[in-house]
Amino acid sequence: MINQAAGAVLLQQVAERVICRYLEKAGHDNVMIVSGKADTVGPGVDIIYKYAGTTEKVKVKPDAYFGTDPGKVRDRSLPFYRSDVGHYAFEAVANAATREPGWMFQSSADHLYYYYVVLGQSEAEVRALVAEPNEVFFSELQVERDELRILPMRATQDWFEEHFQEYTPRPVTVGERSAWYRLIPRSDIHGALGGIKNVGPVFDSVRG
Repeated sequence: MINQAAGAVLLQQVAERVICRYLEKAGHDNVMIVSGKADTVGPGVDIIYKYAGTTEKVKVKPDAYFGTDPGKVRDRSLPFYRSDVGHYAFEAVANAATREPGWMFQSSADHLYYYYVVLGQSEAEVRALVAEPNEVFFSELQVERDELRILPMRATQDWFEEHFQEYTPRPVTVGERSAWYRLIPRSDIHGALGGIKNVGPVFDSVRG
């Protein structure tokens, strides 16, 4: 049986590791994963790095709803391969029990790295690879399709705060908490905001 709660955390770990490597390959200094360290870097920040002498903060959001192979979409042994639905998934409520606002409202990040990624491996296989060093992780992880989009966090937050109630809430289990997300069609965001960068696939460029 697939543990969806644990799976969400696992996919986050995969995405953070890939994005960290991407930033290093791009020539940024002092790239560091800081998930869960809100007391030192602020809420809703997963990675920090140095650029032009300043510290930049990144929120990483992985999304496995980017698959195009119907057979793999139907394969329940592949929990990180879902059909591309053309949406961004933004967290509005982080904890349904406490009503804590989601990272889309709370994040102090400068950039939202929205990483669409589908994996052709089981949860157990991916979990084993996460425990491996980089040379094994990047050589054996089966990324079937990926695409990185970088959104300006402040502008995205402002737009979301004004429009989020126009979209149907969706419950999502993340770790031990139940959160509420809003699914936003990509076209809605792209039509409203400037400064969105579609980097495209990144995994093949970082695996070497």
